[in-house]
Amino acid sequence: MSENQLNNEELLAIEGSVLDGLLAAYEDQQDETVTIEIARKGKVFFSFDIHGLTEKQYNDLQDQATKFRKAKNLGGVKVAEETDVTRFRSLLIYHATVEKDRVKLWNNKEAWNKLNVVNGPDLIDKVLLAGEKKAIIDKIDDISGFSDDTEIIKNSLKQEGD
Repeated sequence: MSENQLNNEELLAIEGSVLDGLLAAYEDQQDETVTIEIARKGKVFFSFDIHGLTEKQYNDLQDQATKFRKAKNLGGVKVAEETDVTRFRSLLIYHATVEKDRVKLWNNKEAWNKLNVVNGPDLIDKVLLAGEKKAIIDKIDDISGFSDDTEIIKNSLKQEGD
C-alpha cells in the first residue's frame, strides 16, 4: 500500500468514528428525561417528566416572553424592550415537559376553567410556587447542558492543568 492509500483509509476510519460520536451525542440528548415531583409538607400532588431544550428553543421562548419596539433612531429595527421573566420560566417548563404529561397536566382544559387561566404556561404560574419553578428550571438547564459542571468543561480544565 502506498502512503496515500494508508492515509485515506485512516481518514475514513476517523470520519466513521467522528460520525458515530456525533450521532451518539445527538441520541444521548434526545433520551434524557427526569421525573419532577411536586410535593409540599410531605404530600406528593403530582409528577411529570421533563427533557432538555436546545439553545434555539431557549432563544425562541425568550423572544415569546419579550416585548419589542421599533427603534426609530435605528431605522425601525426591532429592539427588545422588556422580558417577562415569569412568563419565560413558565414557557421553559411547559416546553420541557414531555408531550404526554403536557397534555395531561398543563393542557388540562378542566383545570384551566377552574383556575381561570387560558393556557398551559398560565396554569404553571398558577399552580407552581416560585421556588418550585426555580428548581425545575435548574434541572432543565442541567439536562440541557447549561450546568457549570458539564463534562466538556471538566475535560478542558484537566488538560490545562496537565
